Amino acid sequence: MTRKPFSRRSFLAATTAASATLFLPSISRANTRPSFTHGVQSGDVSARSGMIWTRVDRPSRITMEVSNTESFANARQLAPMDALPGSDMAIKRMVEGLTPDQDIFYRFTAADLSDINATSEPIVGHFRTAPESRRSIRFAWSGDTAGQGWGIDDAGMVTYQTMAKHEPDFFIHSGDTIYADGPMQDEVEKDGAVIWKNATLIDEKRKVAETLDEYRGQWKYNMMDEHLLSMNAVVPTFFQWDDHEVVNNWSSSRSLMEDDRYSEKSIHVLAARAARAFHEMTPISYTPAEPGRVYRKIPYGPMLDVFFLDLRSYRGPNSENMQDTLSDESRILGAEQMAWLKRELTNSNATWKVIACDMPLGLVVGGGQEAVANGDNGPAKGRELEIGQLLRFIKHAGITNTVWLTADVHYTAAHYYNPDKAQMQDFEPFWEFVSGPLHAGTFGPNDLDMTFGPELKYVKAPTDEQGQNLPPSDGLQFFGLVDIDGGTEQLTVRLMDRADSELWSITLDPARA
Repeated sequence: MTRKPFSRRSFLAATTAASATLFLPSISRANTRPSFTHGVQSGDVSARSGMIWTRVDRPSRITMEVSNTESFANARQLAPMDALPGSDMAIKRMVEGLTPDQDIFYRFTAADLSDINATSEPIVGHFRTAPESRRSIRFAWSGDTAGQGWGIDDAGMVTYQTMAKHEPDFFIHSGDTIYADGPMQDEVEKDGAVIWKNATLIDEKRKVAETLDEYRGQWKYNMMDEHLLSMNAVVPTFFQWDDHEVVNNWSSSRSLMEDDRYSEKSIHVLAARAARAFHEMTPISYTPAEPGRVYRKIPYGPMLDVFFLDLRSYRGPNSENMQDTLSDESRILGAEQMAWLKRELTNSNATWKVIACDMPLGLVVGGGQEAVANGDNGPAKGRELEIGQLLRFIKHAGITNTVWLTADVHYTAAHYYNPDKAQMQDFEPFWEFVSGPLHAGTFGPNDLDMTFGPELKYVKAPTDEQGQNLPPSDGLQFFGLVDIDGGTEQLTVRLMDRADSELWSITLDPARA
């Protein structure tokens, strides 16, 4: 019997139609039964496992099935889970025992815990497991969703729709996944004229997030967008975070005492609530050794390992970033994360080692106080010391084919780090690719710091005439595509825009150890 090939586009069309009912008023459907409120998500997929997520409108027992076929013939029943108010009725789990390089369909059904015979309509999702042999891989990356007051207009978050058309194996969200510190209004005006209307808005988005429920609301708002919902149903997302999940430029030294928008003044309280919402509302995997950890490695077959960094949780306080010695004050990764990264890079047998970093290495951000680069163009100081140590280690350990992917700065660029142009020269050349925003204001370009010798190979950002904080409707919304060829093992990076125009590309040949 010949199996009908799976069409992700037809499945996407079906889930799009289904998602249209998620936010209808309850009077329009039977509200005596549970319903799924924000679609489904999958994430952290490897060859034999993957995370799945959903959320319901009331305390419910959620049954789950997985199958290799869209019809759910011979489906495997998983043990049920209870969705309870403590997790805001969201549940997620790791599905194990899967077959490599296989389409996986998953299905949730909810039963009301107060009336167990009242069951929901099922909701379905899809992902494909990673291969264990060499086959071509495609993935996308970007960052910055629903920032600077640009919310869900009538067109919606179009960049998600554009990315989904490329049918990536997975999507890396490089941070600023929400803007908890960015309240929205119904309309945005410029020079006395309305230039943007937020067609969808909820109360949690009209103020800065402070309570746990308000942080959760930021996530629920984003998942009211039809394009994001539809992509979530068919493409796994591998999440990391940056600052706007908590508050702009947060570190342990961030003071809110002069910010009248906040009644809660403790950055530590806000960060704790934000972290809980982040883990509740995303399909990020759980690390028993450190619950709440964001940094991790996801192996994706013999040609690719992805290393997710966390430049927020372990950094020293933001400062002038000009320390002469490496200490806890000048670190941005932290000693334990650095040791983990060195160990995992050393042990990696993958052809390509993609380092997903939530901030760029050589761009000056926040006057040099916010990211790695301090802007003095001289020998490594401050946080540059820790990154310099890492680059030196990669060279002397013989680790080949590292590529850095990032977002954060709200424009797209390609940087080639050349030791011949650098102040600190003891490293092998490497590429860093910048993308974003997905659906937020467009800014830039930022200055480059020459400590590690970055050469600007491509940039697209607002012109002086256009100004800063351009709305998504202006079209300067960006994502990147990465293709790894199963035959040649070449890695091709394409920088794309919201209209699906290819702006720039490069193909890299793998070095052999």
